[in-house]
Amino acid sequence: MAKHEITINLEKCIGCSLCAKTCAAHNIELKNGKARVLGNDCLMCGQCSAVCPKAAVTISGYETEPHTNTENVRLNAEEVLDVIRFRRTVRQFQEKKIPEEVLGQILEAGRLTHTAKNLQDVSFVVLDQKKELLEKMAVGLFRKIKPFVDLFSPMARRTKIDNHFFFFKAPIVIVIAAKNKTNGILAAQNMEFVAEANGLGVLFSGFFTTCANISFKIKKALKIPRGKKVAAVLVLGYPKVKFRRSAQREKLDCIYM
Repeated sequence: MAKHEITINLEKCIGCSLCAKTCAAHNIELKNGKARVLGNDCLMCGQCSAVCPKAAVTISGYETEPHTNTENVRLNAEEVLDVIRFRRTVRQFQEKKIPEEVLGQILEAGRLTHTAKNLQDVSFVVLDQKKELLEKMAVGLFRKIKPFVDLFSPMARRTKIDNHFFFFKAPIVIVIAAKNKTNGILAAQNMEFVAEANGLGVLFSGFFTTCANISFKIKKALKIPRGKKVAAVLVLGYPKVKFRRSAQREKLDCIYM
């Protein structure tokens, strides 16, 4: 990760103290009516830069400039609820290629996801040409352990592990790795929303996630960096099936205190 440094342009700074009040690391104070950075050992989360009304606070070391929020974009709550309500796991995919720009948007959603302590520890492996090879390795592993699982699970006994057991002939699979598993799952959720917005069906492959984390060979083949684990696996493609109604759920379990 690149080295970052916070800089405050004193000519632009109007002493509003918004950066100091927003800083979670308490690393900015006002002195003589101007903001001042106390040290360079903060989270580098960018909150100070994002909140400054005069763009007086900048952080070095990034290849891209921050986007300016000019329209105060907000999602429609009912539409978001409908996306969640009608979202179904897809295991039947069309033989249709996913455009590069759509895949780019999905990966960008993962990259932009906020992370705990601003770790920015999430990385991605896109399986395209080597998808079948990795699936074959996972299938081999599952076939070895299935007889033991069958002893305890009627569902497992009814399940046939064919050559497409994990990816269901989907065109693209994205493996999401992270030091902090929660960060990877948050990225996966944002990526799913963008995939859905582009008309794609999504399967979270928990089985392949397990294989990647217990098999050294699979993890090595995926080139997962040391210190990271696979947090989630997204199987993506245009759905071959249409779900016509939402699935029922148990009533809300919530306590107000």
